[in-house]
Amino acid sequence: MVDLSTTYMGLKLQNPILVASCSLTKNEERLRQLADIAPGAIIMKSLFEEQIQAEADATQEHLWTSSHTEAFDYVSKLSMEVGPLEYLKLIESAKKYVSVPVIASLNCVSLKWWTDYAKQIVSAGADALELNISNIPCDTKHTGESVEKLHLEILQKVRSSISIPIAVKIGPYFSSLANLAQKLVACGANALVLFNRFYQMDIDLERMEVIAAHRFSSSSELNLPLRFVSILSGKVNCDIAASTGVHQGSDALKLILAGAKVVQLASTLYLNQLQHLEKVKKDMEAWMKEHEIEDLDSIRGKLSQEQSGKPEIYQHFQYIKALVSID
Repeated sequence: MVDLSTTYMGLKLQNPILVASCSLTKNEERLRQLADIAPGAIIMKSLFEEQIQAEADATQEHLWTSSHTEAFDYVSKLSMEVGPLEYLKLIESAKKYVSVPVIASLNCVSLKWWTDYAKQIVSAGADALELNISNIPCDTKHTGESVEKLHLEILQKVRSSISIPIAVKIGPYFSSLANLAQKLVACGANALVLFNRFYQMDIDLERMEVIAAHRFSSSSELNLPLRFVSILSGKVNCDIAASTGVHQGSDALKLILAGAKVVQLASTLYLNQLQHLEKVKKDMEAWMKEHEIEDLDSIRGKLSQEQSGKPEIYQHFQYIKALVSID
């Protein structure tokens, strides 16, 4: 019998398949459904910084509109579908009936709110926190150094206020991702999540307006996290989680061979229903039995750059070979 169990940021997991932060984890009913299919852990739907700002604005507005019920109700609704207080209650509820670890998620773009709110998340019972830093620099005055500095300062501020494990979810768009990864670990990150899948846009030519594009990922998007998981594995002193493009058991196995501790599923659960998570696990077990592999630790990182006898294939040399073969 094969063993899919693993650890992630010190948390013991029955398997390495995590439900990523998404709307599938936004309420009690869906959390119960997910618990029935036994993922390794559940990451709560992200609470966005703008939601905390909205609730703070609503509270301040109440000081001026307490005698105007309709105005106050309108402002209160700005806290959106799952506001900050409701989010804490959802974590508390989840811990009562979900047997797997529950990981809270904060989506932040600045330093303003996270110290106090992170403490409240700990009090609500979250086993860990995924810090989704999704700042996309659009100002020409922002340098690459200043963007990295913001990431580090946000992490430092949160790390100084809580003791539970913290995973930092980032995008791939940095001039030296390996260097930033090392700095994030030095600032207290227990895990790195590669990668954040940013909102993708398109343009409707008929209506001449911006529209959303490619809402869900595909397995073809696996290549980017696969490359950087394999490059960073063994080089940074933290766990690595892989996100974006994980749809099948084969995708998960590739990432574990590259060095990932866990993988995160979202798009495939929308496209193939929640029960697809069970198929991912069964396909992994079948492959392991076929190759006489008893546990994941025996193969994790086997195809990482650090363990490879040909580290050049992960870098520019392979690109040159590809071009030559095309010619």
